[in-house]
Order: sequence, then structure tokens, then C-alpha cells
Amino acid sequence: MRKIAVFASGSGSNFQAIVDAVVAGELQADIQLLVCDKPGAKVVDRARKHGIPVFTFLPKTFASKADFEKEIVSELQAYGVEFIVLAGYMRLIGEVLLGAYEGRIVNIHPSYLPAFPGKNAVGQALEANVAETGVTVHYVDSGMDTGPIIEQVKIPVLPGDTETTLQERIQKAEHQLYPAIINKLVQKDIVGGIVQ
Repeated sequence: MRKIAVFASGSGSNFQAIVDAVVAGELQADIQLLVCDKPGAKVVDRARKHGIPVFTFLPKTFASKADFEKEIVSELQAYGVEFIVLAGYMRLIGEVLLGAYEGRIVNIHPSYLPAFPGKNAVGQALEANVAETGVTVHYVDSGMDTGPIIEQVKIPVLPGDTETTLQERIQKAEHQLYPAIINKLVQKDIVGGIVQ
């Protein structure tokens, strides 16, 4: 079974959906490690509750992104991690991590990319007054939500939607889509750093 690490920064609802899918046998992967850049985040408690090892760090205590990413890569290698899943990790991945895991890092984003990349995608969609937004699973590259798209679903924006109501519907879709796509990806062979 493929050994994966999940990176998250916040409450960890997508992390929980991934854990639940593993427990239910719907996702054939071993979660070896949670990587979190906010030691007090709720996702850390979720991981510990499930007995999943946690690596937390404070970026400001490192001289550079390269320095903390070297530390992360060292942790990932110690656990034999083969595949990285970003689930609400609020940092751009830098050259060190990309170099070590190119083609083996995926992210989920709460919009129908390329529309509304970056932070507050739900708020961006509402402000733009669009009829629909969505959810996108994509490979990670050096840009902000610019990597090759793997799968997308559209989510209608309903009259009277607030950030809260739209976010809830988007998260419901994310929690179904992401574990299913991760399962497909980890069942495939990794050849030359790219999932085939």
C-alpha cells in the first residue's frame, strides 16, 4: 500500500475525510504522517486521535523556506512517504519539496480552476457574482494553484448564498471527491517521479 503524508494548516476537515476513507477501506493507502505549519491547529488533534504521527513546525523559526522544507523532506523520507496530499495547507510548495516529490504532490482547491486561485476562493466567487464555482484536484507545481488538473466538479452558486453556505456545499463535494481521486492515484505506478 502506498505510504502518504497529508499536509494541512487548519481544522482538517479534508484530512478527516481522507482518514475516514482509509478506515472504511475506500482509500488503499497508509497515512504515515501529518505535516502542519501551525502546531495549535485542530488538524493536529485529529491526527493524534487516530494515532497518526505529526510533524509540526513554525516557519518563522527557519532562515528560509528551503531550510524548513529540507527538514520536512527528512521527516518524509524517515517515514518512507511516497506521495504527498495537500489538504488545506496554506503555503506554496518550494523547490526543495518539489525536487524531492515532483509529480507526486496533489492539492484540492475550492474553485473550478483556473478561476479564483489562491486564498479565499469562495469569497472571490461570491464577489464575482458567478453562477457556479467548483472543486479542483490538481498536481502541484511552483505556481499558486497552477499545476495540471486531475479532476473537477462544478458547484452552483445559489441565490442568497453566503461564504458559509457555499463553503459547506464545496466541502461536502471535496470530502467525496478527494479520497476517491487519491485512491485512483495511489493505485497507479509512479514512474520517473510522475504518476502514470
